[in-house]
Amino acid sequence: MKTTDVFGFCSRAVSGYPLRSGLMLLAMAIGVAAVVLLSTLGESTRHYVTTQFSSLGTHLLVILPGRSETIGGPPPMMGQTPRDLTIGDAVALSRSHAVRRVAPIVVGSAPVSTGNREREISILGSTADLLAVRNLTLANGRFIPEGDILRAEAVCVLGHTARKELFGNRSPLGRFVRIGERRFRVIGSLARKGQSLGVDISDVAIIPVASATALFNTDTLFRVLVEAKHRDAISRAKRDILAIVRDRHDGEDDITVITQDAMLATFDRILRTLTLTVAGIAAISLAVAGILIMNVMLIAISQRTEEIGLLKAIGATRRQVLLLFLVESTLLSLAGAMAGLLLSVAGLAVLQRFFPQFSLLVPWWSPMAATATAMFAGTLFGILPADRAARLDAVAALAEK
Repeated sequence: MKTTDVFGFCSRAVSGYPLRSGLMLLAMAIGVAAVVLLSTLGESTRHYVTTQFSSLGTHLLVILPGRSETIGGPPPMMGQTPRDLTIGDAVALSRSHAVRRVAPIVVGSAPVSTGNREREISILGSTADLLAVRNLTLANGRFIPEGDILRAEAVCVLGHTARKELFGNRSPLGRFVRIGERRFRVIGSLARKGQSLGVDISDVAIIPVASATALFNTDTLFRVLVEAKHRDAISRAKRDILAIVRDRHDGEDDITVITQDAMLATFDRILRTLTLTVAGIAAISLAVAGILIMNVMLIAISQRTEEIGLLKAIGATRRQVLLLFLVESTLLSLAGAMAGLLLSVAGLAVLQRFFPQFSLLVPWWSPMAATATAMFAGTLFGILPADRAARLDAVAALAEK
């Protein structure tokens, strides 16, 4: 039997029963589309989260007060409270040769008003280094001036949304706003930044760190952002930071230093595993589609007994009959996979239309893996029907008519 004869026989068998073939194609198409869509959503989420972390800065280290540790034994006679991070600690970190910039952070919330407009927004107290450390971009004006970190200048920089809500289309430069009970002169505004890990950078007011400690009546820093000189200096910067703070805190290791690379690697590993997991769950639907193909083909064989008997009567061997039905199930799986890929393209287009800000990235392995899995499932579950057809006796099959 020639190859063209095999494909011609299978094509006529598929087109001769459109309802049966259509149901099998639909089942396989839904499975393939589910694998591609879910793996795309997982990959896109991973890319979104890692991009958000990368936008925080480069070669970044985040210093938090306190340390996670396991304690035991009898309770101490005197209470022990970790020391807070102070502006003095942040200034001391600049002594490390591996550190390029240091940006202490004080965070609070206060009403910001001008004229008859008032808005409750987040207040960030920091230094001039925050602009470079956080990759912020000025829309106009200038950022917090460099100089004495302890000098509480009454100046502020507004985020994009805060400027628009308070001043509309007017230029805010040189005008005054009231933050809490204090007046600040607006010296600049930020370009649109958007959400960053849940914080709307566009809806903030940035003031000098000394002004923020006075405004919120605190000496404690929320955290300190440190930028290492280059990627290879991150480990050395972390060691220097721990040593400097230990010396200032009477030998106590009471801070936590998180490197940006460590955070990125952790999130990347978790989200990549999540992507593979949801793709694997979706692939189960391909196995279900394969079982459907097997059941439908078993029914089809009982309806095509005369056809199989005639094939054997004219000389078709058992191996050739087995091959015919295996090729038929494989072709159905391949056609279903192609339909599934088209369905996934349409689904991605609809999702992109409703969520234009969210970039959808199709993993390179997803279409190939879905197609290969579909063909494997179709072929595997086609073996039993094909074997049953091959075992039919020609005389008995013709006699059943």
